Amino acid sequence: MSHDLPASERPRVLVLGGKAKLLRKARELGMDVVHVQYPHMYDSERWPYVDKALLLDYLDIDRLLPLTRALYEAFPFKTAVTLSEFGLLPTAKINDALGLDGESLEVVELLLDKSKMRQRLNAKGVSPVASAVGRSTQDVRDFVEAHGLPIIVKPIRESGSLAVNFIREPAEVETVADQFLALADRKDWLWDDFAFDDSFEAFLMEEYLDGEELSVESLSFDGRHVIVAITDYVKGGRTGFAEIGLSHPSALPAETQREINELVTDFLDAVGLRNGPAHTEVKLTSHGPRIVESHNRIGGYAINEMIEVVYGIDMERYALASGFDLVEPLAASPEPRCGVALRALLPKPGRVVDVTGLEAVREDPAFVHVTVQVEPGHVVAPLTWNQDIGGFIVARGADAAEAIANCERLVDAVHIRTEPVE
Repeated sequence: MSHDLPASERPRVLVLGGKAKLLRKARELGMDVVHVQYPHMYDSERWPYVDKALLLDYLDIDRLLPLTRALYEAFPFKTAVTLSEFGLLPTAKINDALGLDGESLEVVELLLDKSKMRQRLNAKGVSPVASAVGRSTQDVRDFVEAHGLPIIVKPIRESGSLAVNFIREPAEVETVADQFLALADRKDWLWDDFAFDDSFEAFLMEEYLDGEELSVESLSFDGRHVIVAITDYVKGGRTGFAEIGLSHPSALPAETQREINELVTDFLDAVGLRNGPAHTEVKLTSHGPRIVESHNRIGGYAINEMIEVVYGIDMERYALASGFDLVEPLAASPEPRCGVALRALLPKPGRVVDVTGLEAVREDPAFVHVTVQVEPGHVVAPLTWNQDIGGFIVARGADAAEAIANCERLVDAVHIRTEPVE
């Protein structure tokens, strides 16, 4: 698709939420761009790539739908696309309301609601896992009586390891429900910590899945699924569920990778995903690989950048171009050409005094990317979920092992000094 086409002939897409780079990539693909964004996030970095903008809280569906309908009537677009966790449901509702291309509202809601997803999988015999929705301590007791300890208690929706509880002892059974439901009354949540206002009104109970956790990054083309990569994880923090390390290509044995790929393909078929990216979390349990959860978006952190380094695949471009025939569909899984790793910056809890060492890190030959999420004055909380990290570094190497070593070396070169909070 050429940039030289007159505006009347260029394909048009609505991009809901996301970073400015997505808008740039849509423009590079030859698209006209309608952008829906929070007012405080729309800035001059986005302006060159946007033809029309709608600025509002897009989680307010009652306002969003009539305004996007009016915009569509004046400036028609083929489909709405998002790569934001918060934007998945609003985007699906726009496409559904306007009768446009895009992943169906049913599929998006199924992936967002972990309880409904479990029911679908169990009914189809794919990755069977015992689960139930709870609202009280008695519900937890009943689930433990039926399935034993340990169990997991977590939000029915949400992501980023938010409010995931690993219950191992009988005493924890008696307290977890009240502790979980009390999260709704916390006053220190930030506006973007969670996506749904009712996230702490009920919880999902699941049998604990033992073993190593990883994620699978995939692209789907009219129901044909291509596994792009398996992401190896390092977990940590007080709960043990915060993601503090990622790497490609996977170090797992080839046979294990084959089993994982088959499971994820069966899973995507079971939930009915047709097009675009998916980020699916998997546990390698003693009973075989099991699905943890999935999202019809690209994985967080810098997974897309890591995949581009190792495999030469920009999943964001594929997601934007889905349904437009602007990129050639992948015929098969790509082969790795090097290694890449991400490691989190984990400052001691306290108030940040200063951050040093970044200049030397950026000059290192192995350096790919750095994000620092704290600055002087910021208070670092104990590591509980992904949002508590101080940032992360991505580094490359000849293979995954070398990339991990390089990344850990660069992390050690960054110093985030904190002091106790009085």
